[in-house]
Amino acid sequence: LKGITDLPLLIGSGNELPLELLQTLLKMAPTAEEELKLRLYTGDIAQLGPAERFLKAMVDIPFAFKRIESLVFMCSLPEEVTTTKESFVTLEVACNKLRKSRLFLKLLEAVLKTGNRMNDGTYRGGAQAFRLDTLLKLADVKGTDGKTTLLHFVVQEIIRSEGRRAVRTARASRSMSNLSAEDLAEDVNEESEEHYCSLGLQVVSGLSDELQDVRKAALVDADGLTSTVGVLGHSLIKTRNFINVEMKNLDEDSEFQRTLASFVERAESDITWLLEEEKRITALVKSTADYFHGNAGKEEGIRLFVIVRDFLVILNKVCTEVRNSAMKSAKTAKKETPIEAASENRQPATDMRQRLFPAIAERRVEDGFSSDDEA
Repeated sequence: LKGITDLPLLIGSGNELPLELLQTLLKMAPTAEEELKLRLYTGDIAQLGPAERFLKAMVDIPFAFKRIESLVFMCSLPEEVTTTKESFVTLEVACNKLRKSRLFLKLLEAVLKTGNRMNDGTYRGGAQAFRLDTLLKLADVKGTDGKTTLLHFVVQEIIRSEGRRAVRTARASRSMSNLSAEDLAEDVNEESEEHYCSLGLQVVSGLSDELQDVRKAALVDADGLTSTVGVLGHSLIKTRNFINVEMKNLDEDSEFQRTLASFVERAESDITWLLEEEKRITALVKSTADYFHGNAGKEEGIRLFVIVRDFLVILNKVCTEVRNSAMKSAKTAKKETPIEAASENRQPATDMRQRLFPAIAERRVEDGFSSDDEA
């Protein structure tokens, strides 16, 4: 029992104690009635059990459990501040990446135009925007074959133009970092639609890596973050009042009092910054949601990154399916003789999309959107 009986002395002196031990001690705090009974007990201490003897020694220390509460705050604050700052950085980077992603915006434009083609002549036609959670439904709309989805159609619409753009960008910068010399060869045969679609598919498949910070932001508990900052602010007020009122009335000049007073001064600066940063980041997340949704509420801001993360998972799956389908078609074409290939009368990808989504493809020329768009 020596360690137990020495503990009140350690708390009174302000020596450092493990956070887990301090949190456990707080859970042992007696009720007001139990504390009164312990204070009034005048019998033989040896007749009490170990726990009662320990609590008896604790209640003899003025504001013992308020001291422990202050020590818990002191021990946990550095990690809480570091973790919260990291979450703020993650959210800010995600907002900036999402708003500045050219490819993501182009995908949204393609989805919007495709939706307007499908709803041409109805009250839904001519839409200027759509809610981002619509992206999660693209894989549910299937073509006439019952397999190809609307997202497949959208991907096919933009990969050729992205392939052309990738080639021009690489040639302009004379960079071979992303594309091999074989990809950039001047051979006309290589600059076929299949070639550009292959390069464009690489670009679209890379969107998930480009927006990896958005996927990280989806793991941040925005409500929990706001709650944490609020709790820290409340703990600071309680600790400051404790040191300025209760401890001051004790007229105590101890290591504990000096350590706690110094801590409060430092903590005020950190927590004031966190409170201001929380307001700024919350406003940034909401403005980003407004950027995509219009006048979005708080709930939309929180869900924004989750929606994009889930969409990227679906997009990666579609890109893999498009790539596998292209590879399968290429292998089949190699096995066929020229006569067999001609007799097969195989249709190009654009004609294939017209058969699968005729209502959309018919209006492609009318609305000015094609796979060659450079937007």
